Formats: sequence, structure tokens, C-alpha cells
Amino acid sequence: MPPFEYRLNLCPDLPDDIKKIAIEQGESEETRAQKIEEFRNYIHKHNGCQPHRTDDEYLMRFLRARYWDIPLSYKLICNYYKFRDQNKSYFEKVRPFELTYIASKDIVDVTPYRDRCGRRIMIYRFGLWKPSEITTDDIFRATICLLEMGSMEPINQVVGGIGIFDLQGISFNHILHLSPSVASKMIALMVTSMPTRVDSLHIVNQNFIFNAALKIFHPFLDAEMREHLFIHGSNMASLHKHIDPDCLPKRYGGTLDDFSATAWIEAIKDDKEVQQQLGKQGYVM
Repeated sequence: MPPFEYRLNLCPDLPDDIKKIAIEQGESEETRAQKIEEFRNYIHKHNGCQPHRTDDEYLMRFLRARYWDIPLSYKLICNYYKFRDQNKSYFEKVRPFELTYIASKDIVDVTPYRDRCGRRIMIYRFGLWKPSEITTDDIFRATICLLEMGSMEPINQVVGGIGIFDLQGISFNHILHLSPSVASKMIALMVTSMPTRVDSLHIVNQNFIFNAALKIFHPFLDAEMREHLFIHGSNMASLHKHIDPDCLPKRYGGTLDDFSATAWIEAIKDDKEVQQQLGKQGYVM
């Protein structure tokens, strides 16, 4: 059974197995500082965006997300700031502790444990979402906050994460709130505009309404994204080909008990370092 961690692991020293993966991705202790400086100079030279931070720790999130390829990392950081500029209400004066009510509904969670590759799993349970009570904007604010926190963990920066979209109970009322604009923003968060890397997206428990939802998302999925999208229905054995049952909750055929999403909030309340990091990103703690 994987250990439960309701606190973010901000230790800059990678475990040996993760360090090996980082080296395979192009990271080198000997050249790391030089590459970060090259990236910083690249940003200043091209002037396509004006990051509010250019410290080593921050820039490394974008470099790791794109395997230390400077032009690709630059494209990512520009996408990130373009998304921030276009959606200011998702980033400015947001109070994470005021989003606790979303966590209590279990609509969007991040597992307090990792899979065998060291990845955390973000789980959406859209059927539990009541649009009359929780706006899509607040769903986005909560998602962005979780992704920002995930990008702080050095292990996550190297191995990325996994997404599970559980569509059990999804209805036409939900589809009415999934406009093309919402779909494009969701793809931007998961794929193109955050300093994180989502290795794969898994759809489970979909019903006939799923086809309507897929038509909304389809225009925003390129060939590479489709290669990382897997549709399983209620066949959990299919899901287990990608994620070991020992790393999944019982409702997905796994061995683990459900976890409390609000426990993350409580852990943050006691973690001054995480609060400081969130403050650097513009959150009001």
C-alpha cells in the first residue's frame, strides 16, 4: 500500500528513483544552473511574456514540464501567462480556504498517495457536481489551485500526474454547462498552459450522454492528446492496465479506502511554507 501524504513534499532533493528519471529527461546537476540561466535570458530576449517570478525554483517548474527544452518551456510559460491574463478572476485575490466547500463535495480531488511511477492522481467526479450550487468558475479556481500546489512538488515536476474523469451520474444539465469555452479552458489547464505534465487522462463510468460531451471537447484535442486519452466505461480491468489497483480507491476496483479531500485544506493551514509559496502565486492566505 502506498503511503498517504496529506502534506506537499517540497524537498528539493529527489529520491534516487525519481532522480534517475530526471536524468533520463535531460536534467543534470552539473548543467542545471546554466540551463536555468539560459532559460531566463531566453525569456528576457524574446519578450513574449513578463513572468512575475524568474527565480531558479520557479523557472525549473517549466523546464521540467517540457524536458528541459528551452523553446518548448518558453512556449509553456507564455501560454501560462496568457491564460492568467485572459482569466484574471481565477488567479487574482483568490482565497484557497474559501474553496473548502468544493473539497467537501468530492467533485475534484487529488490522491494523498502516488502510483508506482510516483505520480499523484487528480479525480473529477462530475456526477456529484450541482451547477446550481457551484459555478464552473469556482471549479476552475479549485482546479488551478490544486495544479499550482502540485507544480510546487519537485517529484511531480519530474514524473507528472494522471487524471481520472468519473462521469457516473452525469446528466444533460451538466452538458448545458460544458460550453466550448469551458472545454478549451479545461484542456488548457490539463495540457498546454500550466507548469505541470498530465501523462494520461482516463474516462470511467460514462453513459450515453458522454458522446455529447466528447463532441464539445473533440475540436480542442490534437493527435497527441488523443493518444493519452483512454476510455474505460465500467471496465476497471481496462483502467488497471494503466494504474495498478494498489494505487486506486475501491470504487475503481482498487484496494484503498476513500480519502478526505478536506484533509488537504487542513494540512495547508498548518504548513507555512506552502502558504508562502501560494502567496507568491498571488493567492490570499
